[in-house]
Amino acid sequence: MTTPPWDRLHHAYGPATEVPAWLAALRDPDPEARRAARQSLSGSIYHQGTRWPASAYAVPALVDLVDDPATPDRAWALDLLRGVAIGDLRDDQLPFAPEVAFRDAAGVTAADADMIARGLFDGDGLDDEDGDLVELADAVVVWWAARAFDAAAGHVQAYRRWLADPDAEVAALAAELVVWFGGSPPTVAALLAVPDGPARPSVNLALAHLPDSGRGRHSPADSALETLLAAEREATAVTAAVALAYRAGPELPDAALTTLVEAAGRDSLPDVRGWDRALRGFVAVALRKVGLV
Repeated sequence: MTTPPWDRLHHAYGPATEVPAWLAALRDPDPEARRAARQSLSGSIYHQGTRWPASAYAVPALVDLVDDPATPDRAWALDLLRGVAIGDLRDDQLPFAPEVAFRDAAGVTAADADMIARGLFDGDGLDDEDGDLVELADAVVVWWAARAFDAAAGHVQAYRRWLADPDAEVAALAAELVVWFGGSPPTVAALLAVPDGPARPSVNLALAHLPDSGRGRHSPADSALETLLAAEREATAVTAAVALAYRAGPELPDAALTTLVEAAGRDSLPDVRGWDRALRGFVAVALRKVGLV
């Protein structure tokens, strides 16, 4: 992507001319400067699930921030990147089909988007009584989201690299992010290479949502998950069982079914960083998939 024309772009509240300074401030050694930048960015380029003209152009800078080990609060930058790329979609939209999610943007042109942006930000607003204009505005919002997703799709290699990051939170968030871009062989290989550690539960849930990453008891993914049923870390074992249930349904191994039933009976289960759904919720969905709920 070329140098963003920030002076011609808009975020949720108006011209995006300040966005480069906010992004740069995420590297500032002053915690207060970073806090102010985080507040400005999280309410502008990603606002209540909506992406804006400036959103896609912020993606490369956010990737660079996460890529740089010297960046403070890298996990926060990655979390914002996820919001810009995916919006507020939850795991029930996985495996993700962008051609379906963004189909309402079909036929929208850059000129259409510019016209809607001018109406929203440079004039008196859009005429709510003009049905065709309102319909176009709705389609343009989807178009902005598709542009942000496409921009993020160009950095999947970075997301795979972050799976091996020494910061476990970054690795866990990367596992949830990369799954939205499909289960290509390099992605599956990068997920399988993550050792049993704090990020592994998130990786297991990523594999749960990649049914095209090899099926059957002898596939590398399913074999790895079955081995992890014996992991000492509770979250690793339970998420491995969840993943096997998602992938195999009623044909999951007996040990995985036992793990799920036991987990469902516990008073509490650990959180899995990177995923909005609680682990107990994943267990419930897994049991439905095997026909027990």
